[in-house]
Amino acid sequence: MAMLNRVHLNGLRAVETVARLGSLAAAAAELNVSVSAVSQQVKRTEKQLGQALFERTPGGLVPTEFGAAFTARLSTGFRELAQAVALADEANECTLVVSVAPAFASKWLLPRLSRHFARHPNVLLRIDASAKVADLDRSDIDIAIRLGDGKWPGDRAELLLAQEVFPVCAPSIAARLHSIGDLAQTCAITDERAMFSWDSWFEAAGV
Repeated sequence: MAMLNRVHLNGLRAVETVARLGSLAAAAAELNVSVSAVSQQVKRTEKQLGQALFERTPGGLVPTEFGAAFTARLSTGFRELAQAVALADEANECTLVVSVAPAFASKWLLPRLSRHFARHPNVLLRIDASAKVADLDRSDIDIAIRLGDGKWPGDRAELLLAQEVFPVCAPSIAARLHSIGDLAQTCAITDERAMFSWDSWFEAAGV
């Protein structure tokens, strides 16, 4: 492996591409560089190796006997490299990106990850811990877990857990409340960031 340090990888790519496609122009098009850049890379690689890889003929570059054997090995090596990179693409395809509120992630989702990996060992998870509502159409997020009524336009929602929502108050205030109507005589604490409001509770209570 140390021998590779004396040869640039870009030069080897240029040499292999020229030998495979048969011309500098075709190699330049595949590598998305100029013809002169490919020619310089080929010359530099020959100098680094101390061996002529191509014969310059009126019809173009023709591999020498050494060049033919050399580029055949290069082609095999680059096929292996391409397959290695493809493994990364396959790993990305098996990664599920989940958007979830930080508190829900730490208290509910993370303790259950071992069950997921026991059932689906090849499906990796990437957790996007955010309280912001995910835009599934304009991000790499696959699924989102959120608190709400499930009515999000354009998204398909499935109930994961039912949650009981109820108001609470200090005992001194509770002593003065005998009906829902009595709430009009007291103060309410609201959270503008909450995903549900008092109106939701009043509607569920029938008032």
